Amino acid sequence: MKKVITFGEVMMRLTTPSFARFAQATSLNINFGGGEANVASSLALLGIPSSHVTQFPDNDLGRAAAATYLKFGVGTEYMLFGGERLGIYYVEQGAAMRASKVVYDRFNSAFANLVPSDFDWHNILKDAQWFHFTGITPAISASAAQACLEAVKVAHSLGIPVSADVGYRKNLWQWGKKPHEVMPELIAYCDIIVCSKGDASDMFGIEPNDEKGSFKSICQQLQTRFPKIKKILNTKRGQLSASHNTLSGQCWNGTEMLKTSTIDIPNIVDRIGGGDAFLAGFIYGELIYQDTQKALEFGVAASALKHTIEGDFNLVTVSEIEMVMKGDVSGKLKR
Repeated sequence: MKKVITFGEVMMRLTTPSFARFAQATSLNINFGGGEANVASSLALLGIPSSHVTQFPDNDLGRAAAATYLKFGVGTEYMLFGGERLGIYYVEQGAAMRASKVVYDRFNSAFANLVPSDFDWHNILKDAQWFHFTGITPAISASAAQACLEAVKVAHSLGIPVSADVGYRKNLWQWGKKPHEVMPELIAYCDIIVCSKGDASDMFGIEPNDEKGSFKSICQQLQTRFPKIKKILNTKRGQLSASHNTLSGQCWNGTEMLKTSTIDIPNIVDRIGGGDAFLAGFIYGELIYQDTQKALEFGVAASALKHTIEGDFNLVTVSEIEMVMKGDVSGKLKR
């Protein structure tokens, strides 16, 4: 089976234990994570060959990060080592009415300072069946944006499907250009995107143009502007509290809006990486089931399960996801 290739920054994640606040924590738990790499790890754990492309500093922290992905089956053959530091993000897990918080420390990271010509995309993508990136990657630096553009152009030339989670992050776009100056050229090469109403407005200046202010009208405008896009995904989250959410998914396939049922997620352990788990599940479904409705349901079930697992990695199996798809959310003890 050919590989899924993902491209983006990986950071060290430092999380306060036991829902402690930053002000009271005396230790931090170490994990690693990054939007695209989370997709690669989810797919590898589900049995889909996946490799992640990134750059780490050539030190113990960079090597530890790479080893973590190798442990979970992600190919590391295209990970480069250079630059000065590994980006960090700090997480304070919320509970009940207290929201979670994230603090980033990623300036001047090894990935931000990558050299685009160091990545031989024709070689990297020669055995690929899918390429994935997010809107975070081109936001990091001019060189990261250039490398991403070169990647999608090569993928397009090789006939490889491209997906992107548009994901607007206002605080990241600090290198001189705005999202609307960069993202449209990248998205023009995409077959599948995850894009909310807010992302469409912030990235492309697209607003609902019907009386209902519908997501469908956003999707139709996106497809008119970017004819290569075949499917547009989005999740709908109900926020009862930091500890209790609901989740459903929808997909515009060019002719109709597919929707899933809503999954109730009480007692959330960790919601970070839930969107990545959703897209990884959708990609799995597209490749294995070749049924968009089932792929959408698989993605939502995978994301719901991610909320029960600490860290960025969605450590679940296909059978566990399919059980949730069937409506079994009892959490009954398995012996």
